[in-house]
Amino acid sequence: MKASDLFLRCLEKQGVNTIYGVPGEENADLMISLLDSPIEFITTRHEQTASFMAEMHGRLTGIPGVCLATLGPGATNLLTGVAQANMDNAPLVAVIGQAESARLHKESHQNMDAVSMFKAVTKWSTTIREADAIPEVIAKAFKVATSGVPGAVLIELPEDIAHHQTNARPLQAFQKNIDIGTTDHQLNKALELLKQSQKPLLLIGDGAVRTESDKQLATFLDKTKLYSAHTFMGKGAVSNLYERSLHCVGLGMKDVVIEAFEQADLVICIGYDLVEYPPSRWNTGVHKKIIHIGAAAAEVDMSYVPDLEMVGHIPTIIDQVNEKLSADYCKEDTYFKVIQEKAQHDIRSDKADDSFPMKPKRILQDVRATLADSDMLVSDVGAHKMWVARQYGARQSKTCFISNGFCSMGGSMPGALEAKRLNPDKNVVAVCGDGGFMMSIQALSTGVQLKVPFVTVLWEDDSYGLIEWKQEMGFNTSSPHVHLENPDLAKLAEAFGCHSIRINAANEFIPALENALGQQDVPTVIVVPVDYSENMKLFHHLHRVVR
Repeated sequence: MKASDLFLRCLEKQGVNTIYGVPGEENADLMISLLDSPIEFITTRHEQTASFMAEMHGRLTGIPGVCLATLGPGATNLLTGVAQANMDNAPLVAVIGQAESARLHKESHQNMDAVSMFKAVTKWSTTIREADAIPEVIAKAFKVATSGVPGAVLIELPEDIAHHQTNARPLQAFQKNIDIGTTDHQLNKALELLKQSQKPLLLIGDGAVRTESDKQLATFLDKTKLYSAHTFMGKGAVSNLYERSLHCVGLGMKDVVIEAFEQADLVICIGYDLVEYPPSRWNTGVHKKIIHIGAAAAEVDMSYVPDLEMVGHIPTIIDQVNEKLSADYCKEDTYFKVIQEKAQHDIRSDKADDSFPMKPKRILQDVRATLADSDMLVSDVGAHKMWVARQYGARQSKTCFISNGFCSMGGSMPGALEAKRLNPDKNVVAVCGDGGFMMSIQALSTGVQLKVPFVTVLWEDDSYGLIEWKQEMGFNTSSPHVHLENPDLAKLAEAFGCHSIRINAANEFIPALENALGQQDVPTVIVVPVDYSENMKLFHHLHRVVR
């Protein structure tokens, strides 16, 4: 068997049914072998789109998404999405071609040490030197990518190795033990800390969403009546409709919810990772004890020293806690009620503003009113991300995706494309700014080619809006370097073969969104001029109302 054929047989054994990428000379053997494989290859117009699609595949399915590029610029183009998958904890396996082994020791065409370059942004990065090692390398890659906290892995396959003959056979697919829980000693200590606390608070992070711990968390909250907050990436594990929800923490300024953290004497962190929001921002005020429940031990940080760490499968650990809960642990008193009402009122106010350009709150109110609870929103990075995090209410895990680890612009449209491709029965909306839109516009071409009808709601302000906002907050000025001169973005989307429309009044938005969600053939882009004067209004408002 040719090594490239074996490589694909091994991927099939791991449950891979799709590879995203760009063909090249040094991965040519794999491309030819794909002709005899049930694995579908999705050709993208840029390797970054491929890696973002693979990241979303891993995030939604739990099976590592696989992306493919050639050596040199193909590998460097792949890097951004791989880094995002690794820092945002999505399982991904990146495969790159490489020059033949005989010239790797010297300066030669497009040859570089890609393995070393990827080591900084992966859990494991390796090259294949022998065709017979392919089964072990791939089995290990999938085990590393999915074990503990998921992440990215890189496999480099030199072109001469891909062409070799081998008698090796695929290894059995790795079966991860997902039922690892905690000990009775730790459970009893957790319950003791909870019983002793006067103002406990739950902080939900990405790990709870990743493991879809919704039911376990709902039972825990029903038994304990704790107040709950979540990070940007923890949205949906606890519904925003939960009566004791304090909503989202993580805004780059002091928001209402921080008042509760300042008073809390116990914070139970479930699936929380320090990359989501620095603990120094919320571990303030009253001295507080911390319980860490996660797939891996807590990172070392002066502001995050847990009194108890419970490491394992998050839903299993919460189930174990729930079994031991009794009425003694119920916190019926409304110790954060005033703060909760204040946060709720602040989020719900001013959303019916009919002015144009549209206010951020109004846009997100209309999106939330239009989408079902199980539909998906994929946010890009920019000023709109802050508004999505603060205003958009998610009600289920894996229905609102916000990168707040690596935070790369340009990921929303490739992510929404893949989410819709995997879930054709659900509505999927990408929310992006004009900056991020232009960084991944080639994803529209792939969406048209695949006939995947996801919807992009494009917030147009002719600026790198988040940077402008930060400049105004930090320096009391806005720099001319953030301003953009855009083409007609609606016509540009149409030129790619998409449906497109530009909104000219606030009352046009919901009908346009409903029409877009009804399309069944190709993507739709809705250009919505946005009033980002609201950014600094929010900044000054929070300075007035937050203690």
